[in-house]
Amino acid sequence: MLLIRCPVCEMDRPELEFRYGGEAHIARPLDPSKVSDEEWADFLYFRTNPKGLHVERWRHTAGCGRFFNAVRHTVTDRFVTTYKSGEPRPDLEALARKLESAR
Repeated sequence: MLLIRCPVCEMDRPELEFRYGGEAHIARPLDPSKVSDEEWADFLYFRTNPKGLHVERWRHTAGCGRFFNAVRHTVTDRFVTTYKSGEPRPDLEALARKLESAR
């Protein structure tokens, strides 16, 4: 079972307490009425699917109920770090180098 650290509760909890909320840091168009159908479909349905580090939104449903962001490695399923919503996105290249040097 995976343990996920909730940055709000500051506790490592089992993955069953959490729900995936999609890719993090996706900005909604400022004026949706001026966006083409193709651009709107891209916003709604298409996300990156990287092999490696990926930034995601999660919700601690069985705990504080708050949303937060996490950097997860999509190959190993390892959660590299978590941080509160509204905090800046970590430098993924720096995190990848740090993981590589820890091997």
